[in-house]
Amino acid sequence: MARKANKAVKAYRDLEFLTSPDARPLRILAEFLEPHSRFRRLRVRDTIVFFGSSRAESVKRTRAELRTFEAEVKKGAIPPKEAAAERERLDTRLKLARYYEDAATLAKLLTRWAHTLDDNNRFTIVSGGGPGIMEAANLGAARGGGKSIGLNISIPNEQEPNPYISDGYSFEFHYFFMRKLWFVFLARAMVIFPGGFGTMDELMEVLTLVQTEKVTKKIAIVLYGTEYWDEVLDFDAMVRWGTIPPADLALFHRSDSTEEAFTYLKGQLLTSP
Repeated sequence: MARKANKAVKAYRDLEFLTSPDARPLRILAEFLEPHSRFRRLRVRDTIVFFGSSRAESVKRTRAELRTFEAEVKKGAIPPKEAAAERERLDTRLKLARYYEDAATLAKLLTRWAHTLDDNNRFTIVSGGGPGIMEAANLGAARGGGKSIGLNISIPNEQEPNPYISDGYSFEFHYFFMRKLWFVFLARAMVIFPGGFGTMDELMEVLTLVQTEKVTKKIAIVLYGTEYWDEVLDFDAMVRWGTIPPADLALFHRSDSTEEAFTYLKGQLLTSP
């Protein structure tokens, strides 16, 4: 009697193959096609992207940490030299917390305004999906009564999706470049709050794409937080050294006020095709 052959697993159901180096092109393609399919199903067309530090906390949480520290100092539990350094650190964190609050406020204003438009699926708030400024953007959109998106990334030390991303609007990426593609693909505006290497990377990549006209659509770019950005980035020095032309300074708009940024973005978005 002939032995019955074992039935082979179809390639697209073979997890060992799909997670192997040979299938990397398929995984990359999946990180384009699955979001593309889901955005179409959710009727997400235009987005406003918020970038910024994952380390920013709300003012409430930061002040609570400051009160705990002051209580420890009062008990004499922290040596004076260490206390001075820690107080300086917490004071700086409190300054950063202001940007958390501003991100939440701006996202709320934009979400409420978007609902007044004929097509209220336009101008959906997008964040990187994690904590800090990202959380604030999703929180603000929720406070504004709207949906918001989180484009999360799997990295060693962080990050879990924040709880304010709308149900069904959370994405998890493995490849940074595919995540960046989706930040830009639907964007009509970007607001860049104070942040570290990741925020800097996102800012510079977007400016490069616009400068080199690889992105031909109009994207309003707001650099939010003059005190921070003037300290960490000197664009005027780039002009003086001749590494960028003076005209490139017009690629972005500076702002320090949620109301001013809101007014600017509305004007830009209403004239956007």
